[in-house]
Amino acid sequence: MSGPLRAQLGAELRILMRNGEQLLLTIIIPVLVLVFFGLTDVLPSDLDDHMDFLTPGVVALAIMSTSMVSLGIATGFERNYKVLKRLGVTPLGRPRWLAAKTLTVMVVEVVQLALLVPIALSLDWNADDARWLLALGAVGTGTIAFAGLGLFIAGRLRAEVNLAAQNGLYIVLLLLGGMVVPFDELPRGLEAVAQYLPSGALADVLRDALVGAGSQPDTSWIVLGAWALAAPVAAALTFRWE
Repeated sequence: MSGPLRAQLGAELRILMRNGEQLLLTIIIPVLVLVFFGLTDVLPSDLDDHMDFLTPGVVALAIMSTSMVSLGIATGFERNYKVLKRLGVTPLGRPRWLAAKTLTVMVVEVVQLALLVPIALSLDWNADDARWLLALGAVGTGTIAFAGLGLFIAGRLRAEVNLAAQNGLYIVLLLLGGMVVPFDELPRGLEAVAQYLPSGALADVLRDALVGAGSQPDTSWIVLGAWALAAPVAAALTFRWE
């Protein structure tokens, strides 16, 4: 790892650690959702163990929080404050800036999984049938899809509008994405749409990988892969550095 990249990665992580809003979004909210609904068992689900429904959904929520909302909001403000313009002419350059952002997201996701999986196990989630390599593939694909979506929004809107748009989309994808509300509990029209959203596809493939309970895993993999291709391309074509 080059010196400029290492320095930028360290700076990104220090900024994240000092930002209470980012920590709330990426760490505290997923943990609270997992603990609260894990202890109360009030979520509607046709699975015998409510943790089989909840755990993959919260992992998907954590990935979306980090790779779309946290990344998108931070990038939007950096663009607004001309940080990206200045970094582009330093030895860091734009490619290394993007690499630093990517590595930051990966570090945060490792921390999230290191917290969420043991907590889920302590709440009596049974991971004996989990296919971890498939789950990691889903996490990686979902990260690409959501990062592309977050950067697409951040690269086009003013910082304040971007902030509202990222948070609004976060709520919509949370409610419709099969993370805490099963698809079959949604109104018929919304159910059809929800399964083709990136959040719905990620939650479904994670549920298939971790507990073998995906509703349509093959279709969901295709949908998630399509988002992982389309969103970064759209971001690259439309992103404005200034």
